[in-house]
Amino acid sequence: MVLFALGLLDTGYRFGGRNPDAGLDCSGMVAYIVENVSGRRLPHNAAQIADRTRPIVVDELKPGDLVFFNTLKRRHSHMGIYIGDGRFVHAPNSRGRVRVERLDN
Repeated sequence: MVLFALGLLDTGYRFGGRNPDAGLDCSGMVAYIVENVSGRRLPHNAAQIADRTRPIVVDELKPGDLVFFNTLKRRHSHMGIYIGDGRFVHAPNSRGRVRVERLDN
C-alpha cells in the first residue's frame, strides 16, 4: 500500500476523482490503492470507509494503515495512508496534489 501510495505523489486533485489520470480526492485515492493492491472495492467516502475499519491507537500505527481526520467539523471528513515515521500520503484539496504530510501538521 505504501509503495503504491508513493507512486501517486504529485497526482492532481479532483473532487470525486477515483482515477489518477483524471485526478484523485482523498477517499478516491485510498479506494483506488486498496482496489489495486487487494482487489477489494471500497466506497468513495471517507466516513463510509471508516465505518468498515476498526480504530487503533496512534502509537500503534503501521505503514499501510488508514488515517482519518476531522477537517470539516465532522468526523472522518478526510483520510490518507500512513507511511511510517509520523507521515502519511493524502490528496489534500483543490489547491494541492497528492503529497506526504506529517500527522502533527
